[in-house]
Amino acid sequence: MNMLIILNLICISLYIVAAVSVASRWFHKDGPLIKLSLLATAGAITLHLIILLNSILSGDGQNLSIINVGSITALMITAVIWLLSLRNQQTFLLPLVTGFSAITVFVASFTPGSVIMHIELRPSLMAHISFALLAYGCLSIAFLYALQLSFINRRLKQKKAVIIHSSLPPLMEVEQNLFRLLMLGTGLLTLSLASGFFFLENMFEQRQVHKTILTTLAWVMYAGMIVAHKRVGLKDNTIISLSVVGVILLTLAYFGSRIVKEVLMG
Repeated sequence: MNMLIILNLICISLYIVAAVSVASRWFHKDGPLIKLSLLATAGAITLHLIILLNSILSGDGQNLSIINVGSITALMITAVIWLLSLRNQQTFLLPLVTGFSAITVFVASFTPGSVIMHIELRPSLMAHISFALLAYGCLSIAFLYALQLSFINRRLKQKKAVIIHSSLPPLMEVEQNLFRLLMLGTGLLTLSLASGFFFLENMFEQRQVHKTILTTLAWVMYAGMIVAHKRVGLKDNTIISLSVVGVILLTLAYFGSRIVKEVLMG
């Protein structure tokens, strides 16, 4: 069996072990298997990185197909959540991100694609792409925190707090981290848009205009949410809803047309 296939299978298996060791014990009296989950995630992240580097750098230039870009995003988000879980021993979000990463590795194994670029020849393009991916990753993590905030809120309102395991973070801590991520992500999104308008010449051409419009709409929404929260405060349900809308807009902007072009029509 090809070594790359073996690495893919091991990586997917480790992601699944990490997800199941937490999700299957969310309400267990002894809590999730934190050490096993963190260790399995660390191994999966390492293999995922090796697989990605091989896929991106295996040919002439860099293969930045939609599959590889999605896999980069999934790996980045998983690594950040893993680091946060390692620090505070709160693994509630790990099953979501490790499960998604397992799916991206699986899809990449059976959906080969190639979009060769030479980003080393265009440092400005590299900066724009980096800011865009970092912004998307950061705001996606904020979206996950919004889901966690919604879950805790719902349990508290239903007076079922007793079934929430102590590994869940306090409600206020989740909300504070959510807005830190929103502020950081919005700042990175600002840099992404600014670098695009400054360095690229085709932000409003036919193939790019929808990305520019959707990204700008997302930026306006995120910036408005932050300002409104600081001035008058926002209800948790409003924050959660806007976070969902924002990540949908960015997903459509960054991946929508490329999925149609590279996967459905490819």
